[in-house]
Amino acid sequence: MVLLEENKHLQNKAGILERKLEEAASQNRDLLQVISKREETIHTNQLHLEEKSRECGLLARQLEEALEDARCQVAHTRERAASKERSTQAKLLDLESQLSRTKSELEQLRRAKEDAERRFQSRLQDVRDRLEQSDSTNRSLQNYVQFLKASYASVFGDSALASSAARGPSPL
Repeated sequence: MVLLEENKHLQNKAGILERKLEEAASQNRDLLQVISKREETIHTNQLHLEEKSRECGLLARQLEEALEDARCQVAHTRERAASKERSTQAKLLDLESQLSRTKSELEQLRRAKEDAERRFQSRLQDVRDRLEQSDSTNRSLQNYVQFLKASYASVFGDSALASSAARGPSPL
């Protein structure tokens, strides 16, 4: 009986172990499915990662090319701006130089004009003074001639001279 009991007991144990084995096999199948799904997900993710890496590499190259183009454009724009600045500065200096020369020439012309006007006024005044002196001398001479005529007429009794003396000075 002990053998029967032990046999029963071993059968119970074997039944329990079989159930545990089935449970373990079921869990193992479930875990294998989970692992398979995870491996599939990992593989899919790895493919996506590789695709994204290729896209990133392509975008990085495009970005580097765009940055290089932008650097070239900036350098070209800066060079053009610097060239324009130099040209503008040169033109400005030239215009300032021309303005300075023109102002200097204008000042010289103004002084020359003032000098010419002063000389003209001085000469005009000299001419006026000489004309006045000439007129005065002329009047004096005419008066003297009249005096001489009158004296001659009174001394010599020439009526023709006396009549012309009475008429006044001739407009010589």
